[in-house]
Amino acid sequence: MTQILEISDLKALAKRRVPKLFFDYADSGAWTEGTYRANEEDFAKVKLRQRVLVDMTDRSLETTMIGQKVSMPVALAPTGLTGMQHADGEMLAAQAAEAFGVPFTLSTMSICSIEDVASVTTKPFWFQLYVMREREFVLNLIDRAKAAKCSALVLTLDLQILGQRHKDLRNGLSAPPKMTPKHLWQMATRPGWCMKMLGTKRRTFRNIVGHAKSVTDLSSLGAWTAEQFDPQLSWKDVAWIKERWGGPLILKGILDPEDAKMAAATGADAIIVSNHGGRQLDGAHSSISMLPRIVDAVGHQIEVHIDGGIRSGQDVLKAVAMGAKGTYIGRPFLYGLGAMGKEGVTKTLEIIRKEMDITMALCGKRDINDVNRDILAD
Repeated sequence: MTQILEISDLKALAKRRVPKLFFDYADSGAWTEGTYRANEEDFAKVKLRQRVLVDMTDRSLETTMIGQKVSMPVALAPTGLTGMQHADGEMLAAQAAEAFGVPFTLSTMSICSIEDVASVTTKPFWFQLYVMREREFVLNLIDRAKAAKCSALVLTLDLQILGQRHKDLRNGLSAPPKMTPKHLWQMATRPGWCMKMLGTKRRTFRNIVGHAKSVTDLSSLGAWTAEQFDPQLSWKDVAWIKERWGGPLILKGILDPEDAKMAAATGADAIIVSNHGGRQLDGAHSSISMLPRIVDAVGHQIEVHIDGGIRSGQDVLKAVAMGAKGTYIGRPFLYGLGAMGKEGVTKTLEIIRKEMDITMALCGKRDINDVNRDILAD
């Protein structure tokens, strides 16, 4: 591929370079994948107003997310197994995000640990928390994030139980992968990926192994993870998490105006309108279709962000026009990472920025902070 011009180019390249079971993990949704597809398709239904003969000079995409300055209203979303798309993936993505001036969010289910990422970055990153039954482990995770000087905690609310993703079951997904003939063949056809993986010690869930009481090795990790997501997680748990953390708190997984009102009442700093990338409740509304209703319900009380379906800078601009103060990209940066490592993550961000900048100008705006629903066509 001589030219990489859009996110789909990076996706095609990643598909050729990443073993199928890990590419499919990033590129899948629950059950029929209907909500996963709707997340993308519903962005295309939103139309923009073309404006002409306006001053398009001195444009700026700089703004803030939860009071933190960002070069554009985009953060890298928390994604599990990022370090299986490319060796040391979370560390490389965090470095790319830092250089670009946007937040990086590390997942609890990352391959590289909080400490790994902190060791290669100079500015604070964000940490995403899953609440497990083993509360001592959760408290320890929060304390480790504080010790690493993470500047925001993203609490995920929509994974109390795990949605079924057919591709992962059919692929026999695990980290590290089981050495079955099928998996050996997949890796043998991706020699570049294999060579980089051989050069790192980070091949399992390093936030968990050696930290959770009952997990001492890889053989005990799978069983622990399967039984640890807490189905009893409730709104009352947000209070003790907020108190223990003591810093900016973002609640991720809001898709209903009533839940948005309850989230705003917790005193959190922001909510993320999200359906977990279509990976949990198949048949739910797309994130972008629910964004205006949630902004109208709570946008005057709490900062509203959005995650899910963003594949271009135009998508980011549409979300901002509908009232989002920040957006998150998960799959786009994973495609970039799988395709080209750290350089690919930077390329993803450059594509998003260029598309957003040009589109904003053609809609008659020069400053992202002035973008509102006026740029949307009826």
